[in-house]
Amino acid sequence: MRTPLIAANWKMNKLVDEAVATVSALKPLVAGAAKAEIVVCPTFTALYAVGKALAGSNVALGAQNCYVKESGAFTGEISPQMLKDTGCAWVIIGHSERRQIFKEADALLNEKLKYALSQGLKVMFCIGETLEERQGGIMNDVLSRQVNLGLAGLAESDFANVAVAYEPVWAIGTGVTASPEQAEEAHAFVRGLVEAQFGAGIAQALRIQYGGSVKPDNAAELIAKPNVDGFLVGGAALKADSFAGIVSAVQ
Repeated sequence: MRTPLIAANWKMNKLVDEAVATVSALKPLVAGAAKAEIVVCPTFTALYAVGKALAGSNVALGAQNCYVKESGAFTGEISPQMLKDTGCAWVIIGHSERRQIFKEADALLNEKLKYALSQGLKVMFCIGETLEERQGGIMNDVLSRQVNLGLAGLAESDFANVAVAYEPVWAIGTGVTASPEQAEEAHAFVRGLVEAQFGAGIAQALRIQYGGSVKPDNAAELIAKPNVDGFLVGGAALKADSFAGIVSAVQ
């Protein structure tokens, strides 16, 4: 039985005081959520303060990105070691905004994934197709490339610390959500890719999250699908009650 993983990706939102206030409101709302693993991923500037606010709770701290070096002349970057120093247990790698806006390629994302894991972080590794790719009939080709290149070289032991987040780019922040059937189809395809590359045992244990305009009112029907193992939530995670409503849907 795969434990659902429900993560909040706050993206470039919330100053430190706002971030602390949000998680302070969130903690009592999800304190009884025993059937899901919960993660909040604020901006870098708020990580330390949010980590302190979450101490002793059932909500883990995550970051939105990291680089492939411990330190050095890499202006504007942050290392896994620095993230762990703030209390992070998780990091998001390969979000579509990193792929599209910042032009991060599969090879770099694979390097980031392996380095973050080697330094003791757990990783939510994001994949997903654009609307043009889906309509053009190449969705499966895109997902195959992102999975096969992105996860290349992982050891069996690495998968205990990896979740894959399927986020159709056309559904991120648009208010359009993949139907439960569309999400299930994509998740089942991704699980099949992992099985072909790493074997059935790893594939069946791997958590595959859905991301893309998840809200409290659609979370229950999405999580009911057999291959949907949680959510990576954007806009609806910015308010404590909304995110808590999504967590409640999997209880």
